[in-house]
Amino acid sequence: MSQSNTASKKLKNAYQNFTNKLPTTITPAIRRLAIGTLIGQGVLIVSGGVVRVTGSGLGCPTWPKCTDESLTNTAEMGIHGFIEFANRTLTFALAAVALALLVLLWNMRKERKDLFWLAFGLLASIPAQAVIGGITVLSGLNPYVVSLHFLVSAALVVVSMLLVNRVYGRTGTTSLREVPRPRPLIRKLSVVAALASYLAVVLGTLVTGSGPHSGDSTSPRMELDGYLTTRIHVVPVYVLVIAALLLLILLWRNGKGDMLRHAAMLLFATVIFQGFIGYWQYFTGIPALLVGVHMLGASLTLAVGTNIVDVALNRGKDQPATH
Repeated sequence: MSQSNTASKKLKNAYQNFTNKLPTTITPAIRRLAIGTLIGQGVLIVSGGVVRVTGSGLGCPTWPKCTDESLTNTAEMGIHGFIEFANRTLTFALAAVALALLVLLWNMRKERKDLFWLAFGLLASIPAQAVIGGITVLSGLNPYVVSLHFLVSAALVVVSMLLVNRVYGRTGTTSLREVPRPRPLIRKLSVVAALASYLAVVLGTLVTGSGPHSGDSTSPRMELDGYLTTRIHVVPVYVLVIAALLLLILLWRNGKGDMLRHAAMLLFATVIFQGFIGYWQYFTGIPALLVGVHMLGASLTLAVGTNIVDVALNRGKDQPATH
């Protein structure tokens, strides 16, 4: 047997030995990693807000290194360098978690394609997010690139929420199919709520891009009318509040144990919280602390908006018509 064939056989045996040790069903470790990913993506959004409101956007003035000579921040760079480098490090930590998820799901890649490709999407998007982050720094914090950087994080919150629902069997192929599917009005309202939450977050980037917190005193801002942009931003927020309230009223009779009722409660509470913080920061001059809280609210809004539409559309089945 040739040397190359021997090496190939050893490699194949090593691969088989490794994959034989991987799970073939959803384990607590997979669930914990999925939850960790969702929380981590939300923390990344908040940490990005901290970078911006503290003026640390150019704390690491180059990319991919923090300085021309150092991969990490140095003591001379002070708190701004520490904050920016911590934000970068979190991105790579999330990539490691996504890779671990993908490995643990390897033996289920055919039976549970939904889980495998969601995890793959997380892993593939995080390096792209890092590259956009690098472009953000190299462009001097161009507000449109900063907005794109944030929107990738927003999309990853949505993907992470879908993954959590599926690994816990709340939705998808392993969810309960014997429960009745929500009636059409509930499904339509859940779609409206989800789309309104996404649009509110997207338009929120325009408000931020034209606001005072640029990430660095030398960075440009969007040449937009702040008042008009804010008024446009609140339109989908009003739609979201109305949809969330209607869902809560319509689902209240389902009882305490109903998953969709619980999703509606989370949605309504989050929307009210986020709206309150939004108005508070607007009428108090957009203080840095409230901006950070509003970023947390944005990640929560994305998660609960995704959760309710996922539960409404991807759980249960239509019941036979009664005569």
